[in-house]
Amino acid sequence: MASVLLKEGHDVEIYNQDLHHYPDEHLIHYLDNNNYDVIGVGAIGGYYQYKRLIKLSNAINNSRNKPFYIIGGHCPSPEPEYFLRKTKADVVIIGEGELTIIEVLEALANKKSFSRIKGIAYIEENSIIINEDRPLIQDIDNIPLPAYHLFPMEQYRIIRMPKIKKDEFAMPILSGRGCIFKCTFCYRMDKNFRARSVEAIIEEIALLKKNYGIKYFIFSDELLMSSVKRTINICEEFIKAGLNIKWSCNGRLNFAKHEVLNVMKQAGCVFINYGIESLDNHVLKNMKKSLNAEQIIKGIDATLTAGISPGLNMIFGNIGDNKETLNKAVEFLLKYGDGSECRTIKPVTPYPGTPLYYTAIEKGLLKDCEDFYEHKHTNSDLLTVNYTEMSDNEFHHCLLYANTKLLTNYCNKQMLSSIESAKKLYLENDTSFRGFRQR
Repeated sequence: MASVLLKEGHDVEIYNQDLHHYPDEHLIHYLDNNNYDVIGVGAIGGYYQYKRLIKLSNAINNSRNKPFYIIGGHCPSPEPEYFLRKTKADVVIIGEGELTIIEVLEALANKKSFSRIKGIAYIEENSIIINEDRPLIQDIDNIPLPAYHLFPMEQYRIIRMPKIKKDEFAMPILSGRGCIFKCTFCYRMDKNFRARSVEAIIEEIALLKKNYGIKYFIFSDELLMSSVKRTINICEEFIKAGLNIKWSCNGRLNFAKHEVLNVMKQAGCVFINYGIESLDNHVLKNMKKSLNAEQIIKGIDATLTAGISPGLNMIFGNIGDNKETLNKAVEFLLKYGDGSECRTIKPVTPYPGTPLYYTAIEKGLLKDCEDFYEHKHTNSDLLTVNYTEMSDNEFHHCLLYANTKLLTNYCNKQMLSSIESAKKLYLENDTSFRGFRQR
C-alpha cells in the first residue's frame, strides 16, 4: 500500500508500535504533535489483531489532531457495517486496497463524493453506505514492490524459521494472491488465484539480497504450489538465475509429487507448510478440503523423502469431528513430525466471512460479528464455536490430552538434539557451538 501511495506522489510514514512496544498513549501524543491528513490501519481476523485494532482506533479517535481514518484487510472486509460503528473509522476498504485507496484520497483532496468509489463502506448523514464491490486486480505485477525502505528492516529480517541458520536473515514475500480452493474455514478476501510472474519474483529476491542481506525467503501467500506445472517452472527459473537461497512456502498436498518436490529441493526449498487439518475423510469432505487421507500421507512421505521439512497444520472441532478423529491427527503428527518446529492442534475458528461462520449463525451457535469478537473468540487456542457433540469442557480436556502428547514428543526430540550437540562439542571439539540457550 505504501509503495502505491509513494508512486502517486503522496508522503508516507509507517508507525511501528509493536516493534518499539509503544503504549497506546504514545500514538495519541504522536498524532497530537504531528499533522497527518490520513491514517490507515489494516487488520486480519485473529482475536489479538481485533483487540489491537480497537485499541488503536480509540487512540486515533482520542487524538487532538485526528486525521481522516481508513481501515481495511481481512478483518473488517466481511462485516464493514459493524467495524465502521465499532472503530468510528471514516471509511472501510473492502478487499484489495491498492486501487481503492488512490480514489479515496483523490475524492478527499477534491472534496468529492465517495458514492462512485468501488470497494468501500462509509457513513453519510448517519447512514452506512456500502458501495459496489471492486473487481480484483488481475495483473498484480503492476503493483509496485513494497516500500522496504520505510520499514525497520534490521529488525524485520531477524524472523526465525525452520532450517534457518543463526547468521541468516529472512523476509516474507508473495508469489501470488488468492486461492482456487474453497475450504469452509478460510476467510480470504478473493476467490481465485492470480500469479506473479517468475521474473517479478526473482527481481524482488535480488533486491532483498542486495540491499538487506536476505538469504531465506518465506513465500507467505496461500498457493505457491498452485499446480505441478507452475511450481516446476518457478523452481527451474530459480535454479537458472543462480539465486542460491533458502526458501519456504505454503503448499498443497494435491501437488506434492516426487518430481515436483525434488526440483523444489534443488531450487532451495527447505520447508513446506501444509494445511492438512484432518486425517478423517468424512471431516475433510465436510470442510471441502479437496484432499483425502491417502493423498496426505503420500504427499508427506514424498516431502520427507525429498529432504524437505513439512509443516503439519491440524485443526479440531469441525463438523464431524470426535475423539476418534482427534486421535488420528495425533498419531499422524507423532509419526511424521520431524521436530523442525513445535506443532499443536488448534480448535477450528469460524471467522466472519467464512462459510463456517454463516453455518454457526444458521445453527444458532453464533449471533453475529459482535458476538464473535466480543464474546466467543477470546483466544485462537480456545473453542469459539462448538460444532461437535462434545461438551465444551470435554472438548478442551481432549485437546489438553492430545497436545500434552505432542508437546512431550517435541520436547524429547529437542532434548536429544541438544545432547547430540553436547557430544559434538565435548567429544569432537566442535568450535562452531554457540551455547545451549540459543537452541
